[in-house]
Amino acid sequence: MNVKRVIKTIYPAAIVVLIYVFVTVLRSVGIMNGYYNQILMFAGINIMMTASLNLVNGFTGQFCIGHAGFMSLGAYGAAVITTMVFGNVASPPLQILVFLLGLIMGGIVAMLAGVLIGLPSLKLKGDYLAIVTLAFGEIVRALLRLVKPIGGARGMIGIPGYANLGWILFFMALTLFLFRNLIYSPYGRAFISIRDNEVAADAMGINTTRYKMTAFCIAAFVAGVAGGLYAHVITFIQPDNFSFTKSADFLVYLYAGGSGSLTGSVVGATLLTILPEFLRFLSDWRLVVYAVILVIVMLYRSEGICGGWELPFMKIKRSSLYEEPVFGGKKTEGKGEQP
Repeated sequence: MNVKRVIKTIYPAAIVVLIYVFVTVLRSVGIMNGYYNQILMFAGINIMMTASLNLVNGFTGQFCIGHAGFMSLGAYGAAVITTMVFGNVASPPLQILVFLLGLIMGGIVAMLAGVLIGLPSLKLKGDYLAIVTLAFGEIVRALLRLVKPIGGARGMIGIPGYANLGWILFFMALTLFLFRNLIYSPYGRAFISIRDNEVAADAMGINTTRYKMTAFCIAAFVAGVAGGLYAHVITFIQPDNFSFTKSADFLVYLYAGGSGSLTGSVVGATLLTILPEFLRFLSDWRLVVYAVILVIVMLYRSEGICGGWELPFMKIKRSSLYEEPVFGGKKTEGKGEQP
């Protein structure tokens, strides 16, 4: 067994566990209160949303600006399961099962919506696709305001607070792990080839529409799960929670952190979730300072904070993907000389 490889596989998960233990200790001794804990939970949810948007915008080269629409469908889908279908579950083990079922159903509802919007629109490019996704987000919000059984414009109340920091860190780490492996898989290579030159990718035999649809559906599913977590953190949702402003926030997180970089998704979402709360001592000026900081970042770091750079455990080396070196060099371990 390659001990070094095992350690490299385990330590990202160990980092997440240490973060959870560290925050738990701080809360137990009274250094961190529930307010700061909630900010960390929102940061984890925003990381999931930004990473899923990055898959479409950053790695596949499309331009979606209605991502909050998928989040809203996931939030309402999960809340319907946990509140209206299984609202009287008292046993903690059953509550966990209901919660997980709600998250999965929320993700599936968002993914199905991704299929419906993707089939007719993914042949569009650039500004035209952006307009369609923007319209989709607003259509979803308008429809949710009209559905009376889920609260209509008043919103949905009484959602159980099943989500906590542990669950959010788990799903955040799982999302990043799956996206990392997806991006370095043949599917991920196809996504990046479409981003770099769609005409050339099509000429090389890549079914660009199918791969764009795949990226769109995966991103929608993850956004739906993140929406389910969000609903079970704040325990009250209404359609206006998922307006275009929410979608714009995710775009800011993405491009400030670095498009085409999973590390950038983590850094951008974390910093820009925490920063407005950190600036609260400036009172009415905090949003002005926040906007000025974003302008400075975009002027002097237009590729984003990370600029395509990845942490070591957020990328996979070529030597780990192939049994033999692609461009020559040393043989892999355990391989003898070829005759």
